[in-house]
Amino acid sequence: MTSHHGTHNDLHSEQGAVSGEHPGRAKNPVIKVADLAWLEFSKPDLAASERFAHAFGFSTVSRTPDELQLRGSDAGAPCVIVRSGARSRYLGAAFRAADAADVVRLADTTGAKVEKLPESIGGLTVDLTDPSGVRVRVVADTHELAALPAQSTRAFNFGNDVRRTNDTQRPPREPARIQRLGHVVLQTTKYIETLDWYLEHLGLIVSDFKYYPGQRERGPTMSFIRCDQGTTPTDHHTLAMMLGPRHRYVHSAYQVTDLDALAAGGEYLREQGFHHSWGIGRHIEGSQIFDYWRDADGLLVEHFADGDRFDSTLEPGWSPMTASGLAQWGPPATKDFLGLTPGPEALRELRSMARALRDDNEFDLTRLRGLLKVASS
Repeated sequence: MTSHHGTHNDLHSEQGAVSGEHPGRAKNPVIKVADLAWLEFSKPDLAASERFAHAFGFSTVSRTPDELQLRGSDAGAPCVIVRSGARSRYLGAAFRAADAADVVRLADTTGAKVEKLPESIGGLTVDLTDPSGVRVRVVADTHELAALPAQSTRAFNFGNDVRRTNDTQRPPREPARIQRLGHVVLQTTKYIETLDWYLEHLGLIVSDFKYYPGQRERGPTMSFIRCDQGTTPTDHHTLAMMLGPRHRYVHSAYQVTDLDALAAGGEYLREQGFHHSWGIGRHIEGSQIFDYWRDADGLLVEHFADGDRFDSTLEPGWSPMTASGLAQWGPPATKDFLGLTPGPEALRELRSMARALRDDNEFDLTRLRGLLKVASS
C-alpha cells in the first residue's frame, strides 16, 4: 500500500490489499464527482409509482403525464426521476460535478457533447455510457430545491446516560421521510472493466473489495465505491458494483433520520400492503441500519440510517463475500433479497447464467461456482 494513505485495518475488513492487487483508485482521473445527484427509471404506471413513493417517504416535485420527479427533504436536485415507459426498468444515474468546467473537461476527454438539461432541472449534462451499456450523466448548475422540514429526531436514554425524563417514546407510524439519495448497486458481466471506467472518468475510489471465497487470487468480484472529496468525509459507498451473469439494477438506498423513523416507516409500508424484502439489520460494509422493500413494480429499494463516512485517506479493505456476511445483526438475508425466490426474476437470472458462460466476459464457470457458494453460505 502507498504510505500516504491510512490503513483500513481494525475498521471492519479482515485485511487490506496485498502486493499486486487492485489499488481501488485511478492515478489521474479525468474529474472527481462530488456526489450522486439522482437516479432515472422508466415505469408503466406513474400514479402507482407515486403512491408507493409517498408511502416510502418521498415528496413529489412535479408530475406530468410523462414524468414524475421525487425528492427528499434535503436541499438539492430531485433524487429520483421516473419517466413513463412500457416496462419498469432502471435507466441510469446522474452524478454531480464540482462545477461546469468539470462537465466540459469530461466531454472533451470522451468526445461527448455538453448539453442543456430540461428547464425543470436546469443546468448542463454530459451523457456517457459505461462499459456495461448503462447511461451515466454528469451534471452541473442544476436548480437547487430548498430544504423541506426534516423529520424530528428523538431524545434517547443510553444506559445510565439519561437525556429524557418525564416523557415517553411514541414515534408516529408514518412514512419514514427520505432525506436524500445514498447509493445505487449494479451488477455487470464486465466488473473490472466497468469499475475501472468509473474510477478513471469520475474519480471514484473503492472503500471495500469483496472476493469469492477461495478465489482471491483471481481478483475482486464486488466493490463499494465512494466519492473522493479529499479531507471531506463522504458516504462509504455511493455506487456498489458486483460481478454477475447479466447487467442489471440491484437496488438503490435512501437515507432517513434514525432507527425509529425507519422501523415505524416500515410498519406503515406493511399496513399499506407493500412487500418487505429483508431487515431490519445493520450492514458490515457501510455499517448502515437497513430495511429493504419492493416498490409497486418489484424493484428493490432500501431505507438506511447511521451510515459510515470516510475521507480519502483510507485504502480499500478486502474480505470474502458471503450471504451471512451482509449484516452484523438482523435476520438472515432472505431468498427474496438474494434473488432466489422462484419467479420471473430468478428465471431470468438462471437463463442469463447460461448465456454469460457462452459469451466473452468475466463471468466464467469458476466465477459461477463462486457465486453459487456465496448464495448458499
